[in-house]
Amino acid sequence: MARTPSNMLPLGTRAPEFRLPDTVSGTELGLEDIRGDRGTVVMFICNHCPFVKHVNAEIVRLALAYQPRGVGFVAISSNDVEHYPQDHPDLMQATAKEEGYPFPYLYDASQETARDYDAACTPDFYLFDQNLELVYRGQLDGSRPGNGIPVTGEDLEAALGALLEGRPVSADQKPSIGCNIKWKTTP
Repeated sequence: MARTPSNMLPLGTRAPEFRLPDTVSGTELGLEDIRGDRGTVVMFICNHCPFVKHVNAEIVRLALAYQPRGVGFVAISSNDVEHYPQDHPDLMQATAKEEGYPFPYLYDASQETARDYDAACTPDFYLFDQNLELVYRGQLDGSRPGNGIPVTGEDLEAALGALLEGRPVSADQKPSIGCNIKWKTTP
């Protein structure tokens, strides 16, 4: 199991635009379609990564808790499905239904969106404010498969709480660690 850290996109970066197919609804969605009035969480995840499987229930809990409070959530998979067929869009749809994702699960076939966000691993989390400026990026919490630390979502949830209460989000942010994004190889 590879342990790749986030690249930590600079705070204040404007959320890059995207338009990608949602594997659940079959429609194309862009940033404007999923953004929340008070904030937006963009997550890079995939089906097969043990780090993502470890936190799936918590990301569902957070989305259910914060979507009614004006925070938009979206998950994006950018993995190369030719070499990692378990991340194919058809299987993404099945995973979204099995896990009860209350957010769109988009497929980034070109991998351009992952590059635009400087995403490195799954899971990789980004929180943007109401102006779509980056206020948090990094880990969900300190839990990893096998480390014995409970999954609480405390790091992302602290950032969400600060954002919604109008307080500055702490700049002390730790990178997420997970499986590397499976980049396509070019001949």
